[in-house]
Amino acid sequence: MIDGTVAIVGRPNVGKSTVFNRMLEERVAIVEDTPGVTRDRIYGDCQWLSKTYRLIDTGGIQIEDVPFQKEINAQVEIAIDEADVIIFLTDGRSGMTNDDEYIARLLQRSKKPVILAVNKVDDHTMINNIYEYYALGMGDPIAVSGVHGIGIGDLLDRVVELMPDKSMEEYEGMVRFAIIGRPNVGKSSLTNAFLKQERVIVSDIEGTTRDAIDTVFEANGQNYVVIDTAGIRKRGKIYESVEKYSVLRAKGAIERSDLALVLLDGSTGIIEQDKHVAGLAHEAKKGVIIVYNKWDLVEKDDKTMSNITKEIRKQFAYLDYAPIAFVSAKDSKRIDTLLPLIDLVYENLNKRIKTNVLNEVILDAQLANPAKPHNGKKFKIYYASQVSTAPCTIVLFVNDPELFHFSYERYIENKLREAFGFEGVPINIIARKRAE
Repeated sequence: MIDGTVAIVGRPNVGKSTVFNRMLEERVAIVEDTPGVTRDRIYGDCQWLSKTYRLIDTGGIQIEDVPFQKEINAQVEIAIDEADVIIFLTDGRSGMTNDDEYIARLLQRSKKPVILAVNKVDDHTMINNIYEYYALGMGDPIAVSGVHGIGIGDLLDRVVELMPDKSMEEYEGMVRFAIIGRPNVGKSSLTNAFLKQERVIVSDIEGTTRDAIDTVFEANGQNYVVIDTAGIRKRGKIYESVEKYSVLRAKGAIERSDLALVLLDGSTGIIEQDKHVAGLAHEAKKGVIIVYNKWDLVEKDDKTMSNITKEIRKQFAYLDYAPIAFVSAKDSKRIDTLLPLIDLVYENLNKRIKTNVLNEVILDAQLANPAKPHNGKKFKIYYASQVSTAPCTIVLFVNDPELFHFSYERYIENKLREAFGFEGVPINIIARKRAE
């Protein structure tokens, strides 16, 4: 779970990428003693104390009109907009400049929490270099050295202190679902169909929705949170554009949700990018429903739905547990089939199996089809226990985890699904050696 986003902002050559790499504890950003090396935003995930957050390294902002400066400034503005906390990095060696004053005013207008950090304070003899930065009116500066790691712990402590509480307590008891898909498949139209009002801008122009939008609604006595996301483009088409921002928003929406509705476009059919989109929800181990939209535009006969279902199962073999729905969001047709599916998947996400019943199913599965010996050794499951829900995680205590072949794991998973349903949700199976 990502608790928030932190952007590092400053003029060129103050060491933003060095501090970024130090905070990540790995080399990700290009570090070179030349202004303007980082043009695009670079992302990484950090953990400090109890918080996990997304860190953004940005290009240098400056007043002078140099090549790519407009593009760099646009990227930085997106990072500032996305950030929950901003690190304003300055240079303790070269001193304060007009660019620093310009950036300070820009950040003050953002109304975001800002930490003023003075980099390149490489030893105690340089500590006095931080005091001129009080003139920026950005609070107490923190002396750091990205190269030597000095003050980075203090900086991270301050980041965690300012990080907003993004707990989902406000949505407690509500079913949260994200609508995800490539651009122009009808995500906003589906959101509006659920809400029965024009809550989200709907347009035929790809990429109209930039942010993930949370909206609470009630139906049949149950409260829901629908999260409409920006369209996810193919990686090769992202360039230095807001589409990268949209992908991150979609990932964030999936993280905040219980389940995801993967929207496909019936007018174009399945393309490779749909698999990438669906993979985000699968990898996050969320509940999944595949929604084939624009059903009204599909030429149909009595075999069309069956044939398309077979094609979806073929193209999305890793999502064979996901139910499939056919809708026309624009005309609100067949939308009434979705909420019962959402309720079913949510119920399955939170399903708990009694230990004695679980072990009966595992025992019967082994008796019906014992694992084939490997190198003369037989695999045996002694005991099973469900250790968590959302997603369902089952630990098998076995004689030797190395003997647990993926084909037999698949067999056990299928037996669990036959016995307990679990439609729409992944099942994690973990094999552990039984203590002697």
